Amino acid sequence: MASGKTTLGRAVSRDAGIDFIDLDDYIVEREGLSVSELFARGEDVFRDAERRALRSLLEPGRPAALIACGGGTPCFGDNMELMNSSGVTVLLEADHDILLNRLKLFRAQRPLLRDLDDRALTDFVERSMASRRQHYGKASARFDSSRLENEAEIAESSRQFINRFLTDNQQATLQ
Repeated sequence: MASGKTTLGRAVSRDAGIDFIDLDDYIVEREGLSVSELFARGEDVFRDAERRALRSLLEPGRPAALIACGGGTPCFGDNMELMNSSGVTVLLEADHDILLNRLKLFRAQRPLLRDLDDRALTDFVERSMASRRQHYGKASARFDSSRLENEAEIAESSRQFINRFLTDNQQATLQ
């Protein structure tokens, strides 16, 4: 959450001419229900829809794409193995303080964070990262996404990402 998947993904898509797909948006389109509505039916319902959508996007023969998955996607079932077998998985890592500042700015738009004060937000981020670390550690690569705060930083980060990961126009998954 707030690692810059959408910001960087859109910039890389534009600059490299590769499709960008937000997995949550794709799920909503396929299922005809919002993420919140799916979660209201149970996390297992959402995770099943998520896995089916991910499998669909990673089918052989589909055009290469840059896919932004949700923070929990790599932590369920064999999603991480599926992503790693289909292309480059890139863990976006932002500086802790920058991540917290981004979350504070958009806290009201995120149902899980809406009612958290600053201390509770910090605790939430630390707990989430600790519980997901083992799954995130399976990513094929890491990318510092701290520098996405203005257009110049976004453009430079996009160039760096393209040079490191998309030289062969291959599929990549952001987490």
